[in-house]
Amino acid sequence: MKIGSWKKHGFEFLSIFIAVISAFALNNWNDNRRDNKSEQKILREISNGLVKDLEDVRGNESGHKLGISACHYFKNILTDKPVDIDSLGIYYFIVTRDFVSIQNVAGYETLKSQGLELIENDSLRLDIISLYEYDYQTLRKLEEEYSEIQFNENYFKEINQNLAPHFQFDVEQNINGIDLPLNLPTEQKKILLSYLLKIQKNRNFILQSYAQVSKNINKVLGKINAELSE
Repeated sequence: MKIGSWKKHGFEFLSIFIAVISAFALNNWNDNRRDNKSEQKILREISNGLVKDLEDVRGNESGHKLGISACHYFKNILTDKPVDIDSLGIYYFIVTRDFVSIQNVAGYETLKSQGLELIENDSLRLDIISLYEYDYQTLRKLEEEYSEIQFNENYFKEINQNLAPHFQFDVEQNINGIDLPLNLPTEQKKILLSYLLKIQKNRNFILQSYAQVSKNINKVLGKINAELSE
């Protein structure tokens, strides 16, 4: 092969090689850019969901704290201590009230469908997985499945059977008072006090779980905000 022909074919080969490499690099750049946009979109979706989750967590925390106050209230009634009668109705309805754990998982489900590896930050990805797969699942099972925390099912009937006969009602049949001192056998009062103690302890237990979940949500939110600001 002549030198000129060799140079010509060599130049053509080099041009084709450079074109192929450039096309590959451009395609790879486009893929990375698309993945980066998808990652940011999903992170924003997850972030918005977590903000709503925090609101739900705080609402349930407030409900459980009010439930604990209701336990103290009825303990006072059972032990002949003074109470604010105006609070009777609300405490009666809240003392055995259960709550559900509402979780906004749309963003996380989208992430799973596109591949968890879309989140390049390993630490953030692991924290997101832990929050949704462990923390949220544990909280939901505590609130909705753990038998000891199903207060209405476990305690309402007997508490109501002992208290309701002593309630006073207004003309619209709303509770507006209770016969005091409460005329119940000492043995029955002790049983009711034990129920109230269990409700109070279990509400305190689940409040600890909510506190940890709130901490983990804020941790993930902080990492997402840092990721989006880069």
